Amino acid sequence: MRIIAGRARGTQLLAPKGMDTRPTQDKVKESLFSMIQWDLPDAAVLDLFAGSGALALESLSRGAASAVLVDKSREALDCIRKNIEKLRMKEEATLLSCDWEQALLQLSRSGKRFDLVFLDPPYRMTGLGEICAKLLELHLLSPGAVLVLEHRTGFVPEMPPCFSLEKERTYGETQIHFYRLEEEPHES
Repeated sequence: MRIIAGRARGTQLLAPKGMDTRPTQDKVKESLFSMIQWDLPDAAVLDLFAGSGALALESLSRGAASAVLVDKSREALDCIRKNIEKLRMKEEATLLSCDWEQALLQLSRSGKRFDLVFLDPPYRMTGLGEICAKLLELHLLSPGAVLVLEHRTGFVPEMPPCFSLEKERTYGETQIHFYRLEEEPHES
């Protein structure tokens, strides 16, 4: 596993061992990033189930302004810390050691807003639509924010109506949905 493009191109990344973390394959990551390339410059990124941190760190390498990486696994957190140091991205990357619910509450209290959110939880986890609803409820998304949901093929998340599906791709057992937050309707 490596950084594919940008200032850290070619740098090898560490990944946690075991079945809880599934690093996104390079060919899938390359395809994913080609679809969101125009959303990356100066973006504030949230990687909610960071694993190795590869998606957020790839984003920073390609021009995102900042990234918050969240994981609760001690092994994953150790890998992410080492990858951030190796890539010299300590200034742009913030690592939170907690579950997704605690992270969202903490980020909301600090007034954070995100332009790009990666949701790639363990395959056995369901409820991605609920997580997206919580992002909305806590005002964590910038207008037009993009959400990238990676999950087991055949599982389609139930999303709040203000998200429009822009793209959908299937790679074997992995499926990726790309959603954009629509403009809020004006009240009359």
